[in-house]
Amino acid sequence: MTKNRNSGRTLRRVAGVALLLTAAGAALWWTQRPRVDYATTAVGRHDVEVNVTAIGTLQPRKYVDVGAQVSGQITRLHVEPGSEVVRGQLLVEIDPSVQQATVDAGRAALAGLAAQLADQRAQHVLATHRLVRQRQMARDGATRDEDVQTAEAMLASAAAKMDLLEAQRAQTQATQRAEEARLGYTRIYAPMDGTVIGVRAREGQTLNATYQTPDILRIADLSAMTVWTDVSEADVGRVRPGMPVHFTTLGGHGQGAARRWDGTVRQVLPAPPVTDAGTGTAAPAAATKAVVYTVLFDVDNADGALMPQMTAQVVFVTGRVAAALAVPLAAITTDADTGGATARVLGADGRVQTRTLSLGLRSRHLAEVTGGLREGERLVTAETAAGGGPSWLKW
Repeated sequence: MTKNRNSGRTLRRVAGVALLLTAAGAALWWTQRPRVDYATTAVGRHDVEVNVTAIGTLQPRKYVDVGAQVSGQITRLHVEPGSEVVRGQLLVEIDPSVQQATVDAGRAALAGLAAQLADQRAQHVLATHRLVRQRQMARDGATRDEDVQTAEAMLASAAAKMDLLEAQRAQTQATQRAEEARLGYTRIYAPMDGTVIGVRAREGQTLNATYQTPDILRIADLSAMTVWTDVSEADVGRVRPGMPVHFTTLGGHGQGAARRWDGTVRQVLPAPPVTDAGTGTAAPAAATKAVVYTVLFDVDNADGALMPQMTAQVVFVTGRVAAALAVPLAAITTDADTGGATARVLGADGRVQTRTLSLGLRSRHLAEVTGGLREGERLVTAETAAGGGPSWLKW
């Protein structure tokens, strides 16, 4: 009996020692295990915007190309690029010698016709008197019927010649008005208020307006600009008239935050820009190059900060939610099969749980959260073992 009792006490001692060793090992493992640090981001309020980006070129909203309607040498050019002009201001003078000579010749022709018409009127009066005498003599039996008929014919002929001269004078007067107008075209005036943004001719240059109107300069109203934007065929279906749009310029990034201009889409042109024909290829355009469509919108330029031909980095806003509860896309996991979205939420106790989310509008970087999260909660974006590299990382 004594031997059995001693054996039992020994077994209990061994078991106790084993338990103590196990507890000590567990405590040692707990204290020596790798500590996990979480990189998190807070759920907050942000503006979520979905957009279409494109590149555009600034052009004046209103402009006019001023050309020459007559041929000749430019004798005076009264403006230069940058000149401010008002409607009716003299811009260009063309040598009027040829036009002036034509006008002088027309005036001489009119004077000659006036003299001929005066002579013919006198002949008409004479023929009238002759006919009166012949009829009176015929009543007295002192003349022949043939003489009366001759007098009547001469009167009719004089009247016809007078009508012909009247018609010739009217024709010459019309030609003269045209020639005087052409003489007036040798002095070119501004058709609108604005700024001269380009001059294509110089003093002494000879212009030939026989087949087409040669452009001399361009005047533009720079107080309002139009952005001509090239939008790819993949995106143009998402752009509509009335849609909000904003842009920055390449030069606007040089001084702190880039200045932004806002506008509204005015027009989506129904066909791509026409390129030069005659390239010698029969391949369809879509097979040789990307197809783009032109979208137009206007912007105020009262301070003159925008200039023609500037490049605009354009953003068409297809959807926007202001101050939405939103999180970065990097903090969301999307199931490829179901499309469902989840996120890992770090609780106040340091534990991480997975939540199913309901999402709304998604931009390139943010997603609107409509359910599953509260403002201020923190989402795990990466976890790192202390003293080591990240054990889980999601971008």
